[in-house]
Amino acid sequence: MTSGIKDTTHAFEAAALMGLFPGRPRLLALGEPTHEEDVLLDLRNELFRQLVEQEGYRTIALESDCMMGLVVDDYVTSGTGTLDEVMERGISHGWGASAGNRELVRWMRAHNDGRPASEQVRFAGADGPLEITHAASPRQALTALHGYLASWVEANLLPCTADTLGRLLGADERWTDPDVMMDPTRSVGRSAEARDLRLLADDLVALLDAQTPRLIAVSSRDDWDRARLYGRTAVGLLRYHFWMADTSPARMARLMGARGSMIAANLLAVAERGPALAHAHNRHLQRERSTMRMGDLPLEWWSSGAIVGAHLGEEYAFVATALGTIPHRGVGAPPPDTVEGLLYAFPEERYLVDARRLAAALGDAPPAPRVSPWFGYFPLDPAHLAENDGIVYVKDVVRS
Repeated sequence: MTSGIKDTTHAFEAAALMGLFPGRPRLLALGEPTHEEDVLLDLRNELFRQLVEQEGYRTIALESDCMMGLVVDDYVTSGTGTLDEVMERGISHGWGASAGNRELVRWMRAHNDGRPASEQVRFAGADGPLEITHAASPRQALTALHGYLASWVEANLLPCTADTLGRLLGADERWTDPDVMMDPTRSVGRSAEARDLRLLADDLVALLDAQTPRLIAVSSRDDWDRARLYGRTAVGLLRYHFWMADTSPARMARLMGARGSMIAANLLAVAERGPALAHAHNRHLQRERSTMRMGDLPLEWWSSGAIVGAHLGEEYAFVATALGTIPHRGVGAPPPDTVEGLLYAFPEERYLVDARRLAAALGDAPPAPRVSPWFGYFPLDPAHLAENDGIVYVKDVVRS
């Protein structure tokens, strides 16, 4: 068995990874089983550099606020701002403080310096403007979309004025109240104002679509593309707030699904530009249906990767990352009867695994699922190995 598994492994490098796919994926998704580990971010950075230099990839999308990501993209493409400012304002969840993310942005800016736009690498946030405790106000996205349209479209075609949007939005604190997550009755997501805003957002997005030929001609494709980002973010946030106000047992599954749909829409938009690397949690990028329990309540929703994969087919590839140990989190050596344990037996510190060949080598009876002693690490699901295109295995995650 061990020799058969060994035959599925390769050195971790872009060329070996691309050899797992029938063709160059338009969207190559690299998942991680936990966050905030620079060892994993260094691995991601190395892969992205190789994909850019050897395979013609031009965009990286991270699990970070899509609106904030525009700050990073402006910096790496035109040098707007300073690296310190960009890391504070351009990456959400506090991950701008990460050394690995800082090095990624620094390298992208250095790579782009002096290159024409057609050869530059781009940055995108794939997530919505969401946190665990709350969601952002739709103000930024809605007003940016309205402002773009107002600059290029006849005023009588606009469904409302900027003042009307401001009146309906009210104070941002109404939208971002962290108590709403535990008490849906505090949400403004189903208020009369929110209902009007959803209709107006729909009308603004429809106007953007209807005026596409003119808008690309008089502004630019990049500006139009940003306006599309504003539109899908505004619509997605208003939908998310609507479900935050729900009091039914379906509430959390609806919220998970709404976030998954927002990430999927952003990833599909990124893929339109050409070959791109996406980096987010394994659970976001996996092809199978997502499940979890909240107390006694089972939740199910389609992951972002499942949605993107349904759209792109073989042009979507998913490579999960699996870990052996995380000593500083109390995660010790994996049991030998788990997938992680079987892979831990090999001496290499990191390597690439052909997931489908591994599943075939393991036979009809999958290994035991690993159980993590730490809630922040999600082991592989052995029942779904063959739904991954590859696995990156990191034996020990050690902080320096």
